[in-house]
Formats: sequence, C-alpha cells, structure tokens
Amino acid sequence: MSTGLDKDTLILVLDTIRDFGADTMPDEYLIELDTNDEFPEHLVRRMLSELGVSLLFIEEEYGGMSSGTFDIYRVCELLARIDVGVATGVFATFLGSDPIVFGGTEEQKARWMGQIGEEGLLMAYGATEPEAGSDLASLRTTATRIEEDGQIVGYLLNGNKQWISNGGYADLYTILANAPGGPTWFVVDRDAEGFEKGKREDKHGIRASNTAALSLQDVRVGVDRIVGEEEGLGLVQAQAVFGYTRLMVAAFGLGAGWAALDRAIPYSTERIQGGAPLSEKQGYTHKLIVPHAVRLEAARAYMEETAMRIDDGEELLNTEGAIAKYMATVAGNAAAEDAIQALGGYGYTKEYMVEKIKRDVRITTIYEGTSEIMEMTIGRDRWQEHLKSRGAFYHDLGADLEKLALAQPNVGATAAALAHHAFAEMMEIARVQRLTRTQHVLFRLGELAATVECAGALARRAAAAERGELPDKADTRFDAEQLAAVSRVFAREAAAKAAYDGLRWVMGASAPGAVDAAALENAMALREIEQAQSGLIADMDAVADALYGRG
Repeated sequence: MSTGLDKDTLILVLDTIRDFGADTMPDEYLIELDTNDEFPEHLVRRMLSELGVSLLFIEEEYGGMSSGTFDIYRVCELLARIDVGVATGVFATFLGSDPIVFGGTEEQKARWMGQIGEEGLLMAYGATEPEAGSDLASLRTTATRIEEDGQIVGYLLNGNKQWISNGGYADLYTILANAPGGPTWFVVDRDAEGFEKGKREDKHGIRASNTAALSLQDVRVGVDRIVGEEEGLGLVQAQAVFGYTRLMVAAFGLGAGWAALDRAIPYSTERIQGGAPLSEKQGYTHKLIVPHAVRLEAARAYMEETAMRIDDGEELLNTEGAIAKYMATVAGNAAAEDAIQALGGYGYTKEYMVEKIKRDVRITTIYEGTSEIMEMTIGRDRWQEHLKSRGAFYHDLGADLEKLALAQPNVGATAAALAHHAFAEMMEIARVQRLTRTQHVLFRLGELAATVECAGALARRAAAAERGELPDKADTRFDAEQLAAVSRVFAREAAAKAAYDGLRWVMGASAPGAVDAAALENAMALREIEQAQSGLIADMDAVADALYGRG
C-alpha cells in the first residue's frame, strides 16, 4: 500500500498513542472522568499537539503527515480502545476540519489546516440541529447576505446547533447554514460576537467528551469564511466524505468492542466455576466471546477493503461506508453487552470498565447516521444494484467467491458464496412480488446485504493472509490459520442468516400462497447451507484457542 504513512511510521504513531494512553489514562482515571462528567481538555490537546495526532489528517504541503484512510482507521480504532469519549474529542477535530479538507480552496486549506497543525486547535462540526439530525435537508440555521454597494461583503448567521462534540471547547467551528444559494459551510471563530456555547449535554455515555448546544445570533462572518468560496456546496461537501467518516465511526465500534472483549477474556481465565476456569467452558466462550470476536473481524475485513479503495482514489463509497459502520457498531455494541454478562455482577458495577464501555459504544450506532438509517441506505442502494444488474449483482460476487474456494478451500469462501447466492434469490423474489413496498423488508435487505458482503470480505482477507499478502499495515491479531477459522465461522452464520431470515421476510411480506416456499428453499440452496454448518463447533473451538493463546 503506497498511500499514506509507511508501515514503520504507522507503528510508531500507534505505539506512541498506546503508551500515552497507558501512562495518562488508566481505567481508574477514565472511570473518574465518567463519574464526574469531565472532559479532559488538556489530554486531548496534548494528543493533538504534542503527539502530533492533528497532523495525521493534514496534507504535507500544509505541514501535516498526509495519512491515508487506512492509517486513520487504525488510529481511530486504537483511540476507541483507550476510551470512546476521549477518542470523540480527537475525532471531532478530524470531522470539524473535513469541510475544509475536502471542500476548501487552496488558500483556505493553507490558512486553516496550517493553523490547526501548528497550534493543535480543537475543531467542532456544526451540522446537527434540534430539527435536523441525520436529515440535513431540514436545516434551519440561516446565512443572510450583507451587501454594500451591490457587493456581498459578509453574512449574518442565525440558528441553533445541538449535540455538537467539542462544542463548548473548540477553537474553530465549521457551521452548516442555509444561504440564498443553498446549504453552505462557514468557518466561525470561538469568540465571534453573537456566538454562544450552551451547557454541556448530560449524556448516557461518552461522558469524557464534551457535547454542547450552540446558538448563533447575528454572527457576522466575511465572504472568505465560506468553505469553497461558493454558496450551495454544503450538502455535496458533506456527502463526499460519508464513506470516509462512517468508516471512522466503524473503527470506534470495532475498538470499543475489542476493548470489552479484552477485559472479558482475561477475567474468564481467573474465574473458577465447577472446578475449572470459565475460559475452558463452551457455554461461556462460544456464547459470550467467540461470536463477537468473529463479527468484529468480519467488520474489520470490510473496513480494510473499503479503506484501501478510498486510498486508491475511489469516490462515492457511501454505501460501503454505511455497511462498515453498521456492522462494526452493531457488533461492538453487542460485544460490550455480553462482556457485562461475562463478568456477571462485577460487569454490572461502575467499578469495572465494561459497564462504561457499553454505555460509550452505544453512541456509535447513533451518530453519523443511526443503524436504521444505515439499513435504509444499504437496502435502497443494493436494491438499485440488483435491478440495474438484472439480478446478477450478488450472483456475480458469489461466483467470484466460488473461484476463490477452488483455489483456497479452507478460508470460508464456499459458505460465503452460498450466502451471496441465497441473498440474490431473496432479492429476486422481493422484486417479483414487489415486497420492497413494505418498508421493513427494505430495511431487512440492508441488514442482510451488509452481512453477506462482510462474509465475502472476510473470506478474501483470510485468503490473502494464507497467501502472505495482507497489507503490511493490516491488523494481525490472528495468524493465517486462525483467521481462516474465524472466516469459516462467520461465513456459515452469514449463509444461514441469508437463507432463514430471507425466507422469513419473503414469506412474511407475501400474500398467502403467493410464493412457492419449497421452490425458494431449493433456489436458495438451503440443504447445502445446512450441510455447510458441519464443523462449526470445531472451528469455534479453534477461534477460542486463538483468543486464549492455547495450542
């Protein structure tokens, strides 16, 4: 991989952040921040300035390090493993600068990105409003032109923003407002007259981050504060980075999920029940640990593929970003939930981090678009792909996986191919029966599409590992043999889910007798999918052994 940092530099960055976290943010301190609802501004600023984290997303020509998407995903995952709240403070600066990075003029980038890098400024992204969360079309903040002698000399910004990360502490804000030419991003200084920061939000989780409302009352800005120096580009600029920003939220879900498992796993080696540690009991490992590790790594595989595509210059990967975010955040939330179960009564107390991690990771399923919005986005977009390809889209992906299975039969590609073909058949019946008129079916298509595509990505990742061709900057928690077992477990899960959930929703949305269930089961290769489950427990045993360093 040529884009971004070289391997050694990335390792140095990750090691520096990891050491800083261990030295300054032990569990006891993080629990204290959570209890006191305290934002550790000094630590976030040190990370941005002393550690140079702000330089990661700034181009070299403006004094930065020109990190790639793959690099930023690795950094975001690590930050979330330390603490999602603290990570949010750092990420808010990344996000707040995105309109400038992707939409600013060269002069604007030189001005503000250079300043952000040199001074380690905190940024905030002012898009959401009380009436405009994920629906930016409902934007109510206005930008009124100020004219002198027939020339536009500035704007007056009026409106309210809500749920703004770093809102009470940022040095610079990118604010989305409706100008006469349409939604437009403006850069606003923290001390601008008429710009007020509200009290911090009292949140369920990520209490180590600052979230505040903003009020703009006749805030005057010059025309040079328009990002891109043209009205009406705001939504285009925001949508241009959805694939990227959602990937970073996915990394938060991934990191928090692993943070939870990394506490449940050692606990189970020490907790004795029935004369043996919990780590030796399938009722514990195969229910509370292994499935979550497998789903997190399926999400990782898809994230890494998407990150590499972005770094290779592909654009408009919004659907792929949605799939990554949906799978990683749902998996991370579920892992944290079961980590509480894994620790029993200890897990339910605030003395142990898993309770806090669970509250923290929940936000990842909400911001940058809720899980439901992700399902809608994925379902709608992949439905269009099915129609455009005349039903070939998922069959073609399945055929590619069949070829992979012939070359490398042990990486889960066979079951992943079955998942793709079964889902393609469900999509076709949904077309024939016009089932997407039922909104719930469209949402379930989104869920299943994400699952089967992640199975394919994980099989390809396992195959690359087997060939010794993983990207040199990839995560290597599992070796090639272990990763193959992980892939086989998830591929079976994806195939069964595509078949059984697909049948359920097709039959559930169809009129009685409208669908020949037996014919559909045959088309979905249900018997083959059931036969593919053979060996599942043995592979789960292998994954458990990998997680616990056994054999």
